[in-house]
Amino acid sequence: MTTRIAIIGAAGRMGRILIEATDLADGAKLGAGIVLPDDSLKGVDAGEMAGLGKKLDVKLVGSLEEAVNDFDVLVDFTAPETTMNNIEFCQANGKGIVIGTTGLTDEQKTTLQAAGKEMQIVFAPNYSVGVTLCLNLLRMAAKVMGNDSDIEVIEMHHRHKVDAPSGTALRLGEVIAETLDWDLNEVAVYGREGQTGARPQKQIGFETIRGGDVVGDHTVMFATEGERVEITHKAQSRMTFAKGAVRAAAWLKAQPNGVYDMQDVLGF
Repeated sequence: MTTRIAIIGAAGRMGRILIEATDLADGAKLGAGIVLPDDSLKGVDAGEMAGLGKKLDVKLVGSLEEAVNDFDVLVDFTAPETTMNNIEFCQANGKGIVIGTTGLTDEQKTTLQAAGKEMQIVFAPNYSVGVTLCLNLLRMAAKVMGNDSDIEVIEMHHRHKVDAPSGTALRLGEVIAETLDWDLNEVAVYGREGQTGARPQKQIGFETIRGGDVVGDHTVMFATEGERVEITHKAQSRMTFAKGAVRAAAWLKAQPNGVYDMQDVLGF
């Protein structure tokens, strides 16, 4: 069973990589590529636009409405407000959606969860297989060391990233807090400055670095007196995320309504 995938923001950096990943994937094919309504690339073949050196016989269009009959699952790495509009469209038209957008508010996440009762959604801050594995390693480390450690989450991304900390960093913190039965809103500290006093133990610190063209580095540190454990993931190519998102889209088509993440997709 082949899943027809639509990619919104197809002409962007991530959109082009998603087109390539879809072309390489088994069980998936590109059904539609959506660009801005006034984009000069409308009507151009998606394969040629993405630099694949071949045509995919999929012409870029300027709206989801134009592509409504051409796809089963939408892949969305856009911006929070756009993503919420796309959820509404997919729900109304019987489509699934794979969301890689970060920076959603708590209210938007609540709306997303409610929509999952009537549609298929995969929502994850990171579609890397390696990051998904790290989440499981973090649960183990938190169970063994969490209550006796100073816990810090350090992340670095390219200079163009607009949200901080990254969605992945926040998810790492959430997993630790859930494992330790802590409320992340109460124990999270986002950067330190001035006379902060001694560090309390029941705390998860977040440090954010922005610069250059770094795709995404994340390290979680469990530090005790005498030793520390560090769990690190470094992404070297956006193709890592694109392949995971396409894999999620192909998987999603056969699932019942609900909100899933990469743990579900990979069977963890």
